[in-house]
Amino acid sequence: MLNTLIKATKLAIAVTALAVTTAHSAPATGNWPNKPIRFVVPYPAGGPLDTVARAIGEKLRDELGQPVVVENKPGAGGNLGADFVAKQPADGYTILMGAVATHAINPTLFAKMPYDPLRDFAPVTLVADVPNVLVMHPGKAAELHIDNVRDLVTYARSHPGKLDYASGGNGSAGHLSGELFKSMAHVSMVHIPYNGASPAQLSVLSGQTDLIFDNLASASANIKAGKLKAFAVTTPTRAAAFPELPTIAEAGKGLGLDGFDISTWFGVLAPANTPREIVDRLNRDIVAILKTDDMKAKLARIGAQPAPTTPEQFGALIRRELKKYGEVVKVSGAKVD
Repeated sequence: MLNTLIKATKLAIAVTALAVTTAHSAPATGNWPNKPIRFVVPYPAGGPLDTVARAIGEKLRDELGQPVVVENKPGAGGNLGADFVAKQPADGYTILMGAVATHAINPTLFAKMPYDPLRDFAPVTLVADVPNVLVMHPGKAAELHIDNVRDLVTYARSHPGKLDYASGGNGSAGHLSGELFKSMAHVSMVHIPYNGASPAQLSVLSGQTDLIFDNLASASANIKAGKLKAFAVTTPTRAAAFPELPTIAEAGKGLGLDGFDISTWFGVLAPANTPREIVDRLNRDIVAILKTDDMKAKLARIGAQPAPTTPEQFGALIRRELKKYGEVVKVSGAKVD
């Protein structure tokens, strides 16, 4: 009798321990969310990702019934904030506004990364694409008789190393856009890196450098004012904000530029192993938000185009972009220690 009681007690303790362990390793999702959600932006406040994250957060609060608090954690080209989210509990209470830099460029650019862009995250949805645009100082364009992409390639091929292009720094989207253009079009241009996108654009506006592959959102005002001459956007489709501008692939047909595709994209991710029910709920609600007229208008104001996806589609995009930027970085020789 005593032995039977001891065995029963041990069994009860084991079952209780198993229940406690299971509760810690696999959080219940039935009452999620029951507290505020942190939405980490790995860049400073006021930028495009921050603006969009705050707009999504406001609407997501209404859908989920809990505050969605945007936290800016800039540093190391976005790596600091992304690493913070990667190491948070996989319970759906911390999410990231990741970007092409944090999940495609930086992993191929930095000698050491604090996180794995695939293994450490659960993709939720792509949010938007922001095209880059190839622009030139209009005076320089007139002086060199360059009126379009074809003229630019023709001039660069016949005058190797004579043209230079500015960027916001080694490994930036503008730098890698230029390197991809050089590689595909078989031209030689000199890269002039600056400490940020603003001084890079200013160098073209002042005539210090010839051209730049700039973010459409930051270049649009000067394009409209005639201070920058726009040739083409870097995405596979034309930008809604400038439908008259061809893509580089269109404008450079027959010049080796078919398939040219570089954009500044960003999307929502959660820590790896976040329960699928939570990922699906976030995906459903954020995709619905991106389809509203209000959100479309907010994205259009920064030159962005909504691009909602399934979690699987977003994950596949990240894998493709890692491969593409790995090849571009290898060609460019860009590295960050």
